[in-house]
Amino acid sequence: MDLTLLIAFGASFFLVALSPGLCMTLAMSLGISIGVRRTIWMMVGELTGIALVGAFAVLGVATLLLNAPTVFAVFKWIGAAYLLYMGWQTWRAEPLRPEQLTGDNRRTRSSLILQGFITAIANPKAWAFFVALLPPFIDQSRPLAPQLLALLALMLIIEFTCLQIYAHGGRALSEQLHRRGKARWLNRIAGSLMVGVGVWLALG
Repeated sequence: MDLTLLIAFGASFFLVALSPGLCMTLAMSLGISIGVRRTIWMMVGELTGIALVGAFAVLGVATLLLNAPTVFAVFKWIGAAYLLYMGWQTWRAEPLRPEQLTGDNRRTRSSLILQGFITAIANPKAWAFFVALLPPFIDQSRPLAPQLLALLALMLIIEFTCLQIYAHGGRALSEQLHRRGKARWLNRIAGSLMVGVGVWLALG
């Protein structure tokens, strides 16, 4: 793949990925409530979902799905309901001390992976964005597979970096609130952020 195109795509995607959005807000919320290490399992699901959305956008499947509003409505409402439920559960949970965050087993790995995956694939704006952004960086005169793999690899590296930034920001906030004796606010902030993501997804 042409290096100039790859650099241009990387710069464009980094600016978009770093801006606050559904997945970044979720990463911060989980960074607050369960710590960065366990939040990585959500990132695994989110990155899988993003990779699928990106691949489908290049292959043209996303264009077809964007013309099927009923399918997206189902995705959106299931995803939103799940996030609202998890936000409510987080709000009601007892706050953990900083040293407990990395050992919190109340959330299973599979539930975190599912949460990240649903958030990524149930966002119509993400599909529309990839349909608009990815195809212009594909050179039709060259084989598709190597170009797609290069774009997806760069995209996942950038997305993971941005998710880490937000999760670490959430963890730093958690430590500050613990020091100030306001630990109960941790789960309320995290739960509110998660509910906000659910509402954002439902209304998006």
